[in-house]
Amino acid sequence: MRAILVDWIIEVHLKFKLLPETLFLTVGLIDRYLEKVKIKRGNLQLVGVTCMLVASKYEEIYAPEVQDFVYITDNAYSKAQIFEMENHLLSTLHFDVTFPSAYRFLERFNKVAKGCPKVWNLARYLIELPLIEQRMLKYKPSNLAASAVYLSQKIIRRAEASWTPQLCEHTGYSE
Repeated sequence: MRAILVDWIIEVHLKFKLLPETLFLTVGLIDRYLEKVKIKRGNLQLVGVTCMLVASKYEEIYAPEVQDFVYITDNAYSKAQIFEMENHLLSTLHFDVTFPSAYRFLERFNKVAKGCPKVWNLARYLIELPLIEQRMLKYKPSNLAASAVYLSQKIIRRAEASWTPQLCEHTGYSE
């Protein structure tokens, strides 16, 4: 069910034309919330849109309004339900919204690797793939980002694709 929810969240993210950071924060909030609270399957979409609302408020300059989320769920939930879930979500997470996402690590690691646009775009694609896979939750975001940079460099076959000492220092991972 998580995979279906995240797949739908990605579609909503694209429809609203939100920042990539918003998507990663949304999925992170969903995972952190579901780790602490058992919910009914009927409320899974409510958790998803509420997490996206919170992530949008945090990351976006012009966040979608609550009414947009009511509309996108085909009026399955009211504004009041979304606000109530937002309160419960934030209380459960102790208002700790931020966490290091694979996207943020990727930005840093790509800068250190001096990645070309092809490497950057492929690496972004590679860190989006694990969003849907629940079994990938066991890996640290920094590990996913470092792996994406490494694999992207190898696939693009850059001459300077070796895992440099600077990358080892910044990522904390050896080749």
